[in-house]
Amino acid sequence: MRTLFHLPMDPLSRTVRIILREKKLDFNLVYERIWDERDDFFSLNPAGEIPLFIDQNGAIIASFYAIIEYLEETYPENTFSDKNPLMKAEIRRLIDWFNGKFSREVTQKLVFEKIYKRHVLREGPDSKNLREGQYNIHAHMDYICYLIDRRRWLAGEELTIADFTAAAHLSCLDFLGCVPWEKYEEAKDWYMRIKSRPSFRPLLSDQVPGHTAAEHYANLDF
Repeated sequence: MRTLFHLPMDPLSRTVRIILREKKLDFNLVYERIWDERDDFFSLNPAGEIPLFIDQNGAIIASFYAIIEYLEETYPENTFSDKNPLMKAEIRRLIDWFNGKFSREVTQKLVFEKIYKRHVLREGPDSKNLREGQYNIHAHMDYICYLIDRRRWLAGEELTIADFTAAAHLSCLDFLGCVPWEKYEEAKDWYMRIKSRPSFRPLLSDQVPGHTAAEHYANLDF
């Protein structure tokens, strides 16, 4: 059986989970507390990072970008990339935007502070980081609206990994009630289209000890 080592509120893991389900691939989830630094996990991935994917043939694929490339090339029946070089470049640019800039400016300042800082460092959140994250999200929501106003999906007319990546980050923030959807209708409509997909629904049942999801989190119409 395929296995994905993950954390529930890790956007990279969530993106891989969505892609696996879009490709209709069965897999087991293993909740890996990377801060425990298990020897068995380090033997699989010396970097000690998630996500980590093990295919049914025993192949071990570490790192987010390696996993999604492997899945796209190994299971091409449902593909969410593009052969056109310009479109491929745009998809990769947007993936990097959300896993890089958006993550640094928003996700890490809110999700890490509110969830993982408590579980890993046994500390309360830094109020400065919380304020910055909540302030920074507005520019990114504006950018999503800008893209959706000009395209059907973030990278173009087709649904791609860029959409799943962005939605994975926003889903973690939405769990905490940190997304000001009421100010960004275009972004909300785009997110609802992804949120209603069968591949996305298992994420809506994720639970985090000590935290309660926002009241609207699991609603497809919110």
